[in-house]
Amino acid sequence: MASKAVSAAALDWTRIYGSLNLGKETVAALQEFRKRAYEAQRVHDQLSSQPTTVDFAHYRSVLRNKAVVDECEKIMRDFKPKEVDLSAWTKSIDSFEGKAVESAKATEVNVQEEVKKLEQTLANIEEARPFDQVTVDDVLAARPEIEKSLNVMFAKGKFSVPGYKEKFGDLSLM
Repeated sequence: MASKAVSAAALDWTRIYGSLNLGKETVAALQEFRKRAYEAQRVHDQLSSQPTTVDFAHYRSVLRNKAVVDECEKIMRDFKPKEVDLSAWTKSIDSFEGKAVESAKATEVNVQEEVKKLEQTLANIEEARPFDQVTVDDVLAARPEIEKSLNVMFAKGKFSVPGYKEKFGDLSLM
């Protein structure tokens, strides 16, 4: 019993919280768990220190109805705790744990892929030229379909972009 208390006291929880970079909710949940575990350990220690035997001789001397004490003593002697098969529960917990681990691994893979994509995007942003240094030739080289669309518009004599006036209004002075 003392070894459990010593090992629990030996943990440096603040270092664990800091080294694992846990979120606020996780840290709060762990602290709540530690509080409940400590309370349960305290109650267990308190109850285990109490005597577990019943002094039936004392009750026979105090009570007038000795038959009640005899019946209680017989019930206590005949009492056998019921054994419960926990294998079904442990299998259920193990399967749940397995699914949770698989889900966590899949999430880890997805997060790693997303991080790689974001790192590539960040690298592209950092390597990109400022907008004021981009020329029309650069835009046309990057998106050749714009040049084709403009050539078609010029050939038809259209010099306005569809939807431009609706979106930005008419800026002509005349």
